[in-house]
Amino acid sequence: MIDKQAVRLPLREWITLSRPPFHTVGIFPFLLGTLLAWRTDQIFHIDIFLLGLLAVILIMLSTYQSGEYYDFQEDKISKSIFPSRFAGGSGVMPAGGVSGKIPLWTSVIAFLIAGVIGLVLQFNYHTGSYTLLLGCLGALPGFFYSTRPVRLVETGAGELLIGFCYGWLPVAAAFYIQTAYLHHLIDWLALPIGLSIFNVILINEFPDYEADRRVGKKNLLVRLGRSWAKGIYIAFAVLSCLGMFLSIRAGVPRKALYLYLPVMLLSLCLMGMVLANKDRNRKTLEGMCGLTIAVNLGTTGSYLLAYWLS
Repeated sequence: MIDKQAVRLPLREWITLSRPPFHTVGIFPFLLGTLLAWRTDQIFHIDIFLLGLLAVILIMLSTYQSGEYYDFQEDKISKSIFPSRFAGGSGVMPAGGVSGKIPLWTSVIAFLIAGVIGLVLQFNYHTGSYTLLLGCLGALPGFFYSTRPVRLVETGAGELLIGFCYGWLPVAAAFYIQTAYLHHLIDWLALPIGLSIFNVILINEFPDYEADRRVGKKNLLVRLGRSWAKGIYIAFAVLSCLGMFLSIRAGVPRKALYLYLPVMLLSLCLMGMVLANKDRNRKTLEGMCGLTIAVNLGTTGSYLLAYWLS
């Protein structure tokens, strides 16, 4: 007899599980890498771009849906203690919106389709011998970030891997599949982007702190405690701002710096809020989580607009 609950797939709940707004943190850097290829080498293959973008979206879909499945217990506790739009997952599974089989199979299928796209890009479009390697560097840490028994989130280095996967990797992969080589500016562009997305992950662990601690989830915040984590947040925010200045010296259009000034001001405000322990207020902390995402998107957006206008 068919278990109707197991196969039930309400579209609205599934879309919520997929967390579409959070795909922007991967899409923006991919667009930046593509734009860099166009500006530096006058190369743009729309079919390669669309396939690569689809692969990036599928990898993020696999990552988010896997997290929904394997973080169910801590997300359930987190939503009961501190409901947040930016932490504790989407809340669909704890609310009984879908069966756990849905995010699990979505994650696996999205992962496999992304792999097929990688094969097509490398062997049909001849995008370069490192295409699959770059894809695996994103897909494997994403899939195993929450997936047992690996669970990179509990190693203490998972947050750094996310900084790499949402910072350097999408910029480099987008540029590489267009040009078949890696430009030196990629490293400088990726530095402030990767540092700022690391802070997104770190600050989003604060609302989940009590729930993660209860279930023994040893992410970076649980390992270090709030005080040390705040110090790292501030240090990475400072380094991200410094990275923007260094990228200008390396050859990025100077317009990026002017466009970045409001973002830097916002980042300075967030550092002040962290120092003042504003995270102790639940509503304020949720706002800080959202503004940290804005800093990341604003950083990438500054580069995008600078290259577009140059």
